[in-house]
Amino acid sequence: MKILDKYLLKTFFFTFTTVFVILFFIFILQTVWLFISELAGKDLDLILVVKFLLFSMPRIIPLVLPLSVLLASIMTFGNLAENYEFAAMKSSGISLQRAMRSLIIFIFVLSIVAFWFANNVIPYAEYKFVNFRKNIAQAKPAMAIAEGQFNDVGTYNIKVNKKSGKNGNHLTDVTIHEKANNMGENKTVIKAKTGELISNEKSSILKLVLNDGYYYQDVTPKKYEDRPKMPFIKGKFKTQIINIDLSELNKVDDSKESIDGTNAMLNVNELRYTLDSLSKNLDNEIVSFSENINQRVGIKKSYSSPQKNIKKKPLPNDLLSIYSNKDKVDILKMAGSNISSNIYSIETTQRDLKDKEREINKHYTALYEKFVIAFACFLMFFIGAPLGAIIRKGGLGLPIVFAVLIFITFHFINTFGKRVSQEGGMSPFLGSWMSSFVLSPLAILLTYRATNDNGLINFDAITTPISQLFQKISERFLPAQKQK
Repeated sequence: MKILDKYLLKTFFFTFTTVFVILFFIFILQTVWLFISELAGKDLDLILVVKFLLFSMPRIIPLVLPLSVLLASIMTFGNLAENYEFAAMKSSGISLQRAMRSLIIFIFVLSIVAFWFANNVIPYAEYKFVNFRKNIAQAKPAMAIAEGQFNDVGTYNIKVNKKSGKNGNHLTDVTIHEKANNMGENKTVIKAKTGELISNEKSSILKLVLNDGYYYQDVTPKKYEDRPKMPFIKGKFKTQIINIDLSELNKVDDSKESIDGTNAMLNVNELRYTLDSLSKNLDNEIVSFSENINQRVGIKKSYSSPQKNIKKKPLPNDLLSIYSNKDKVDILKMAGSNISSNIYSIETTQRDLKDKEREINKHYTALYEKFVIAFACFLMFFIGAPLGAIIRKGGLGLPIVFAVLIFITFHFINTFGKRVSQEGGMSPFLGSWMSSFVLSPLAILLTYRATNDNGLINFDAITTPISQLFQKISERFLPAQKQK
């Protein structure tokens, strides 16, 4: 390897590492902010917090890596151009493509590593992250109940004034509001002096033992005129046990993530196998429903050898005329009921099939994303390197502005394409690769202009036609004015 290649590779690697660490730290802070409600006030020890962050770190890589490559490329080549090192290279006969050769090999290796990381590490980390959030209550059940405030736990609102004990399992001054039929209406209020949380890692049931308390329960009378009397039941107890399902205890705002997480936990081979199964199941359901609805409406399969010799009796134009008025009413009611039932069945099945198509599109998107992240490293390098050589500015000023604008455009188009493709507005392939297709011409244009030593914008191409137009106008009208 020549001295020039070593110098460029060393400069780029140092800049890339520095930028990557800084951006990674910023995105980690964003992750902490997003999940602050699950970490703050839960009495979590340091080990659980570190595990939480470790499992969430790999999902940040697809955002940080392309942005780091883009910013490092602009800064590296911007510094070289600003310090006239590129001018020295070109005077020695070294072109931009020759200077980029060693870095292209580095980006190629980085893209392979990025694909391997997206295909193996991220699915495993996503699996551990989702299961860690769902099972964290088994490791420390008291973390779901913060002191001095009501905590929504399934069908219960629980408030404790103080927690004590090694794991915070001993509760003091417990107040519980029990909702009736999950309607959000508090029908029962339970108060106890002390309580204890008992759990087993092998069980999904959390046992809440209450001591020395009483409860109030509203009673809804059968007669409406008795409701203003507001009757209620009051009871007292020495010990009362409430069983809480841990799946309800862990009901955080990740319902959509838990659904999407199933495809994020799979690698390429598993995604292809799952997609094949989902597609076959969808086709089978469509065929089964079509046959079922045909049987409902009385449509039978046609046979290849119809019986032509059988003479059918002609039917009257008005079939209802052969029935009595009472039978007509019954027939029309039955027909209306069948039509309503069939319409409801079709609409329900249509929604179900649409949900399954959406799930298939999400799996396709997860499959293509593993290749998009590898290509994005190449794309951002071929945008950043020539852009840095053109603007001739290094440091953290102008390069950051260009990098942020380009990456926001890339991320917005990528997010928009994935959302539209998941809803069936376009194919998942086009939705996943839309950002790459849109920015690839920009990379080609910047590389071409940097190779030919052209500026970012060729103002001569804009001003020259305008000046020529004014010159022709002046030549046409000025001689006429001179003759007058």
